[in-house]
Amino acid sequence: MSRVGRKIIPVPKGVNITVGKDAVAVKGPKGELKREVPTGVAVALNGAELTVTRADDSTPNRAKHGMMRALLANMVKGVTDGFERKLEINGVGYRAALQGKNLQLQLGYAHDIVYPIPEGVAIAVPKPTEIVITGVDAQKVGQAAAEIRAFRKPEPYKGKGVKYSGEFIFRKEGKKK
Repeated sequence: MSRVGRKIIPVPKGVNITVGKDAVAVKGPKGELKREVPTGVAVALNGAELTVTRADDSTPNRAKHGMMRALLANMVKGVTDGFERKLEINGVGYRAALQGKNLQLQLGYAHDIVYPIPEGVAIAVPKPTEIVITGVDAQKVGQAAAEIRAFRKPEPYKGKGVKYSGEFIFRKEGKKK
């Protein structure tokens, strides 16, 4: 059996889980999330514990088993604590600012980049060189961070660009004279 899929998901107080025939809904203090349950996998709620089981040992069902357990654990974590990604902007003249429901980025191009903030995600700019992305859905938070980073990935010579907080950028030596 899957080592990940075997783990039991503890349900904290204040979290309400509804297990339907083919979907699971998780409601907590930070929000609500829903997810379909794929065929070959079953979800059961026993008191304050959520378990995921599979129908048989076929390869597709084994893959779905561990994935569904991880997704459900992320849903429970998201509605209780939420998810957060921090981005750092390095470079002369590179900065970010909020404009209503848009994030405006100046990343060394001839034009400013206007990024519409997706639904279910909150973006804060505590400093012009720092972006904080928060939300209850781990996938949406990570996707928004990846899209913003993709506008100007950090380059290996000076490290200019948008990077994840704590990300290591392998630096290359410049040209020799």
